[in-house]
Amino acid sequence: MDTTPDNAPEEKEEPPTVYFDELDIADEVLDALDDMGFEKCTPIQAQAIPPSIEGRDILAVAQTGTGKTAAFLLPILTDICDNPPTKVATIVLTPTRELAMQIDRQLEGFSFHMEASSIPVYGGRDGHSMAQEQKALKGGAPIVVATPGRLMAHLDMGYTDLSEVRHLVLDEADRMLDMGFVNDMIKIIDMLPKENLQILFFSATMPNKIRKFSRDILKNPVEISIAISKPAEKIKQKAYYVADWAKNALIEEVLREKCKTMDRILIFCGRKKTVRELTRRLARKNPKVKDVSSDLEQDEREERLRQFRSGAIQVVVATDVLSRGIHINGIDLVINFDVPGDAEDYVHRIGRTARAAAEGEAITLISGDDRRRFKAIEELMEMKVERLEVPDRLKDNDGGRRGGRDGDRRGGGRGRGGKGRSGGGGGRGRGGKGRSGGGGSRDGKPRSERNDGGKARSEGGGDQKPRGERTRSDQPRDPNRKQRGQNRRGPKPE
Repeated sequence: MDTTPDNAPEEKEEPPTVYFDELDIADEVLDALDDMGFEKCTPIQAQAIPPSIEGRDILAVAQTGTGKTAAFLLPILTDICDNPPTKVATIVLTPTRELAMQIDRQLEGFSFHMEASSIPVYGGRDGHSMAQEQKALKGGAPIVVATPGRLMAHLDMGYTDLSEVRHLVLDEADRMLDMGFVNDMIKIIDMLPKENLQILFFSATMPNKIRKFSRDILKNPVEISIAISKPAEKIKQKAYYVADWAKNALIEEVLREKCKTMDRILIFCGRKKTVRELTRRLARKNPKVKDVSSDLEQDEREERLRQFRSGAIQVVVATDVLSRGIHINGIDLVINFDVPGDAEDYVHRIGRTARAAAEGEAITLISGDDRRRFKAIEELMEMKVERLEVPDRLKDNDGGRRGGRDGDRRGGGRGRGGKGRSGGGGGRGRGGKGRSGGGGSRDGKPRSERNDGGKARSEGGGDQKPRGERTRSDQPRDPNRKQRGQNRRGPKPE
């Protein structure tokens, strides 16, 4: 029974959930998002992607961890699908080589079903890498991710054709100015064609010098400001360092104690496969454990939520379909089976407890591979989460850093499979070679009927294999998949 008092303070209304397949994103890009397990937009993505696809300039204040990289990459990749370039079409400027490498890795995932190559351009490497970059720039790699100084070194030599550049991204612009790249940035901008140039300007802060600089280069931009959410103070946050192989046993041990005193417990998993496997395992000992994911029909989801509210169901194992927009008072505990993708997802997950002035508890299981990600979430939230001790029998010899390479991996892992591994559940792997992708093609035909047959472009540098040669576009696609701009999941949750 819901015992929330009538005079409980009214909660701040959350923004509506926006799904990627509701936006006008290219089908090839949606296929990659499906493979990676991404369904819902973060706030910066929901606000930045639509005007970016329309060609508007963007001025966004957003920190790392808000999903800003996808916010500028997805519209650019959609435009490249619609209008395949023959020369350099996009330049992404970043302050450090580490960030350039990170963005290039994300490009690899998002463009997996496309014939688009990219080249990271940054210093601190040997002469061979310079020659490799030179070859890619001469050949017209569609997307260049670069630090300003290194790119200027190439541009000064005069072999890069910038006549078809139509996108310029300034990522962490405030940091680039602080590091003294302002002159290089201005030189690069002056070398680009102005008539059809779209500039996507992202900065973690907006001091006066950044705002003045943005006014000088942007044309009637859409302004977006995203602040990192903070969890409610009444949520007692805790975490375990635990190996993937021990997660299932640890969950069982936690529930054995918590179910004695708690009425409603919500467990979040990153993948539907993990939800199904964990639910089956827990339900053997507690029949009041049920799963909720987008695999269920809308009526079935609503019925399970009614049973959860009434107490007929004690434990719900769910994907992030329940992390936003679902208001159920009286949830005592939220457990993160795996670390969510960013701080926003983490805050929304644990925000299902401690609602309407009540208190609540949140426990996160952190495997070795997820330690760095959780540390970044803590830094963005400006808080340290209490660490709990794992029972001795569940301790790994190296403190959980193996990521579950040995033993039972049925519940955790990144889902990559690989030599000596049995695959795994939670996480957001890119799928395997055996997946057929899916989704409608740009012209409405199945991918297997397209004339281009998935031929790869020759852009790229040296022995670095262009993105197009790693696509799966030659595999048959399901002609029944709905096309771009249509909802491909079915009804939304309440």
